[in-house]
Amino acid sequence: MEPIRVLQWGLGAMGSGMARLMLEKSGLKIEAVIDGRPDYVGKDLGDVLGVGKSLGVTITNRPEDVLKKEKVDLVILATTSWLSEQMPDLRKVLSAGINCISIAEEMADPYAQSPELARELDELAKKHGVSVLGTGVNPGFVLDLLVVTLTGGNHSVERIEASRVNDLSPYGPTVMKSQGVGTTPEAFRAGVADGSIVGHVGFPESIHMISDALGLGVDRIEQSREPIISKVHRETPHVTVEPGMVAGCAHIGVGYRGDKEVIRLIHPQQIHPQLENQDTGDYIHIYGKPEIHMAVKPEIAGGIATMGIAVNMIPHVVAATPGLKRMIDLPAPAALMGESAYSRHI
Repeated sequence: MEPIRVLQWGLGAMGSGMARLMLEKSGLKIEAVIDGRPDYVGKDLGDVLGVGKSLGVTITNRPEDVLKKEKVDLVILATTSWLSEQMPDLRKVLSAGINCISIAEEMADPYAQSPELARELDELAKKHGVSVLGTGVNPGFVLDLLVVTLTGGNHSVERIEASRVNDLSPYGPTVMKSQGVGTTPEAFRAGVADGSIVGHVGFPESIHMISDALGLGVDRIEQSREPIISKVHRETPHVTVEPGMVAGCAHIGVGYRGDKEVIRLIHPQQIHPQLENQDTGDYIHIYGKPEIHMAVKPEIAGGIATMGIAVNMIPHVVAATPGLKRMIDLPAPAALMGESAYSRHI
């Protein structure tokens, strides 16, 4: 079996983790790496990852030098949460005739908020005979694909309520900024008001995906965001929070069909919740026939699972029909533990 050749674009907290994971997978080969940081450019990937050996892959900041479909089967984009910011790079990848997986939260279901860009991506991918997918642990799995999968035996679904209480600590500065971690409560509220603090990125995408999959007919989405104020000192490699500062965001998204609430997603996330005796977990409640209640404790580990889902979806995306895909459009991810897991690529 020839390995799938991958280009890793972005070596932040998630991108570097995915690169390390791919090095463990016999069916994957890192062919090239793109990152714009001056202290990374020109270095060997092994030195930057600290794996103790040279990997023969030199990091570049010139996409045009490595986006070659004869050498790369798929690109993993790990650069931003926002579709509009990532569109120029997505256009480059797809126009080069290369499949793509993005972990930008808004890419999980671009139709939810950016239907025109979604159509452009779909048309561009089809024109060049490749597929493009947005995924991650959330959106992409816990509060959408897993919810949809649990309804597989239902005769009917009246409404859904799901929550994810998680630890933000493994994430990088992009996520910290979007959550308002490290700000004052006043700055948090000001940031929510001016749009610089958004809380969890992905509720519209998850709600739209669930609604589409089940046919729930959601026609309106409302969101609310409140600061989680720390009572203790908390610290990650990217942010320091003192008592009285914001450690995270309690974010709720609600999907309505007319005046009826049909989907409620609840997501209080913060750094080091254990420091204030807050357990993490994922909880899904489906009200219908039958009624289903699922709890996963502790949470499905956010950073680890985002890396895993993106890497594990590589064979599915390479084998997919051309176009823009969502997680509900492809086979469910499975850990790549042996040759048969890559069989869709053969």
